[in-house]
Amino acid sequence: MASTTTSLTVRTIPPRCVLNANTNPPTKQAAAALPGRRQLISLVTATTVLKALDMPSKAADIGLFGLRKKLKKVEEEAEELVKEGFEAADKGIAAAEKGIEAAEKGLVTAEKGIEAAEEKIESTVSFGGLAQAGAVAGAEFVGVLVAGAVVNGILGPEPQKS
Repeated sequence: MASTTTSLTVRTIPPRCVLNANTNPPTKQAAAALPGRRQLISLVTATTVLKALDMPSKAADIGLFGLRKKLKKVEEEAEELVKEGFEAADKGIAAAEKGIEAAEKGLVTAEKGIEAAEEKIESTVSFGGLAQAGAVAGAEFVGVLVAGAVVNGILGPEPQKS
């Protein structure tokens, strides 16, 4: 394997003499080490990498990687909707129970009405024993008359042809 190394060469600037207004003898400035263009690129890249390693990533702020944050919001909204659904279902069950109770009361009232109607019908239709016997005898008499008429109509004299 080949390994690459970056070597930084430093250029030095020769010291200059600077005259200060306050001091009589000239003072020398220290030499400054300045890297070249190629070394600056390496330094910028290295500092960017180091800076990126130090900072915590905030991928949620990036549109593509913000899906996790959006997913959390959607999950929270879904939980809220489910809670509302359960509350609505509970209210619906309570209303249904009240409706069932009202229907049961209506059935009880209807049963009482049917029983009252049955009693009225029984009292209207019921005869005494003698009255019932008379009704049966009358029905038999009417049956005998109808049967005699039918038999006489069938067996009666045939019409004459002229």
